[in-house]
Order: sequence, then structure tokens, then C-alpha cells
Amino acid sequence: MFDFIPIEQYTFFYYQILLVFLIGVLLHAVILEVDDARNIRFLKVFGYLSLIFVILYMGLRPIHAVFVDMTMYAISFERYVEGNPFEITEDYGFYWFLEFCTKIMSVEAFFFTCAFLYVMPLFVLSIKWFKEYWFYAFFALTISFSFWAYGTNGIRNGLATSLFLLAMVYRDKKILLYLLLIIAVSFHKTMVLPVFAFIVSSFYTKSLHYIFIWFGAILISLAIGNFFVEYIESLGIDDRRFEQYFTDEIDEAITKTGFRWDFLIYSATGVFAGWYYLFKKNFSDTLYEQLFNMYLIGNAFWILVIRANFTNRFAYLSWFLLALIIFYPLLKEQLFKHHHRMLGAILLLYFMFTYIFNVILVK
Repeated sequence: MFDFIPIEQYTFFYYQILLVFLIGVLLHAVILEVDDARNIRFLKVFGYLSLIFVILYMGLRPIHAVFVDMTMYAISFERYVEGNPFEITEDYGFYWFLEFCTKIMSVEAFFFTCAFLYVMPLFVLSIKWFKEYWFYAFFALTISFSFWAYGTNGIRNGLATSLFLLAMVYRDKKILLYLLLIIAVSFHKTMVLPVFAFIVSSFYTKSLHYIFIWFGAILISLAIGNFFVEYIESLGIDDRRFEQYFTDEIDEAITKTGFRWDFLIYSATGVFAGWYYLFKKNFSDTLYEQLFNMYLIGNAFWILVIRANFTNRFAYLSWFLLALIIFYPLLKEQLFKHHHRMLGAILLLYFMFTYIFNVILVK
């Protein structure tokens, strides 16, 4: 474990290392062309260094309340070890996985395994889709606003989204695709929304219409206010997690409610990027179009319940796709005259939002 790092500074140090990686990327973007052999060698070295760093740093973190839900998972693990498992009413796949781990490893090894399973699908996706430019995609995913939080706090949800993305890699192998989707939902049942978005976008592909739906969701949410939050609450869903999301009896230090314009602006970067690539740059890629449409569906749902507590958790059901929405076309085609510099500039802006919210504003 990285016990020599003060626990209060553990997350801060993570972002400082990522900042060092980013500086290296920016220097190469200014000096070299993206397809220069020297840049390709740099990407390979930095890629594997970043992969090892993220897995080890996340996976070997101390078990501490600073990571919030991590302690709850540790308690669950110890209860299984002591022969006192609790009744499982949700997320069966995850808790079967947890119970299996109690039979063969320590609680520290369990969290390392979770980190490995969280990060490796992103590595596989990056390699499969972007070949020699895989580091850019992997790095963009790891500097995303919610990446660290869902690897150290919302572990179930983080694992589920990584399994979902892995399913997208094998979308042409139907048995493996649906198996991974089922496992993802069994790890965290809110993944029903991304799976629904995947199914809908498989049949209806008009991205412009999905953009209209996204803007329509903003107008409806502004006009109706809490209607959708109250409606979902009125359904009486027997799920402690949903009760927590929609109740007002929470610690205000954890979250805030209301129409989150800051989160909406962040989400809008993906909408603008997809529109720009598809309709201004005429980027044509069926996989990208589907990812973009899935993002719009998921984000439109969040906008309708934007006033709910822990609204970022609903937003994450689309945000986990955001890095791909912004960077996928840039790694498939040279869309700009000074393409490498533009790629570096966009990475910088993308990282700065994460850095401002997770480092500067938490001070």
C-alpha cells in the first residue's frame, strides 16, 4: 500500500501524477506530429506506465472512510468472512462476486481486484478501438471527472460501467455482448438505463433527433421542475439506493440539489462535440453515432431528474461515455490542420474541468 502518502492527500496526489502525464503529452503535441514514430514510442511507454500507475495506486489504497463507500464494502467483506452474510435484495452479481472473493483472498486483495476489473476493460477498449493511439483514449478515460470517484467510492457502479464498455468492444459477438450486459446490470441495476439506450439506439440511429430530445428535456425540466423526481418517488420502488437519491434527509455536505447548471454545461460539451464531429466535420462512423445517441438518451434522463439528490450519480450513467464522445473521432481521423496540437488542447481543457472540481474547489 501507499501508506507513506497522507490519506487526506491521497486523491490530490493522484491528480498531480496525472498532471505530469498531461504535461508530457502536451510537450509532444507541440513538438511532434501525431503519427511521428517518436510520438508513437512515447505513447506506448507512457501508456503502460499510466496503466500500471492507475491500477496500483487505486488498487492498493488504504481502506479508509475518506473513500466513503469503501468502508461499507470492507464491512460486507468481513461479515462474509465471519460467516454472517446479510440478505441480498439488489445487485446480486456484485455480491456473489464479493462472496466468492472472501473465500480466496484478503479484503485488501479484493479492492485490488476491483480496481483491476475497473481499469482493464478501459485498456482493452482503447487497444481494440484506437490501436497505436490507445494511450490518448485510456488517458482521457482516467482523467474524466468521475473516474476516480467510481473506482474508490461507487465501486459497484464503476465496475458495472466498465463491464458495459467491454460489452461494446464485443458488440459483434452477440453471446459475449449480452452476457456482459447482463453481468453489468447484475452488478448495479441502474445500468438498465445504458442498456435501454443501447437497445433503442441500435434500432433508431438519427442523431439529430436525439439532440432535439436532449434540448427538449432541458425545457421540460425547467418547466415542470420536480415532477419527474416526485413521480419516480411515488412509484414506491423498494430500493434503498433510490430512496436515498430522492429523499431530502441527507447530509448537505455530500451534495446539493436544484437545477445543476454547472453539470449541465459539462454534459453539453459532449453534445456539442458529437454535433460538431457528425454535422460540421462530417465524421462518419456507425459505432460513434451509436455511442453518441446512447449518451444523449442517458443524459436526457438525468436532466429530467436533475433536481434529485446525488444528481451526479444519475449523470454518471451518461458521463462514463463522455471521454469517448469527445475523443473518439480525434483518434480515428485527422480532422484539423494542426491535429496533434488540437488534440493536446482538448485534453488540457478536459482535464482542467476535472482538476478544478476535484482538486481546486475541494480545498
